[in-house]
Amino acid sequence: MDAKLLRLVGAATAAYGLLVTARPQLLARPSGLVDATGHTAPATAIALTPLAWRDAASGLAMLAAPGDAALRTAAVLRAAADFGDAVLLGRTLPGRTRRWGAVAVSVGWGTLTVAGLLRRAPDRPRADHPAKDAPLP
Repeated sequence: MDAKLLRLVGAATAAYGLLVTARPQLLARPSGLVDATGHTAPATAIALTPLAWRDAASGLAMLAAPGDAALRTAAVLRAAADFGDAVLLGRTLPGRTRRWGAVAVSVGWGTLTVAGLLRRAPDRPRADHPAKDAPLP
């Protein structure tokens, strides 16, 4: 597991979630959930806020996880949320371009998280191979 990569993903996710909490139009506009003048309806803003809080909370959990097990759990939840978003938004957003864009972004972030889970940290030797400088048995 590459904890540094996962914590960077967590920090980016938390920042995005906090920004969208403050300004729901940052998610509504690219998703096509605005009116003809580009404004986000109050009901849409309310509906998007829990998604933004979820992103903020899961990102903060990844960033502040005290150990590998907690970080792994937070990252799995984050990836599940991203892949779930890909399915939901890919089926429901208005317009094919917006749907595919949302799928690409969601799958991209989910894949980055999974890569962090599967990738060996650059500074950690694999458990089944001795370090370069380790004495031979």
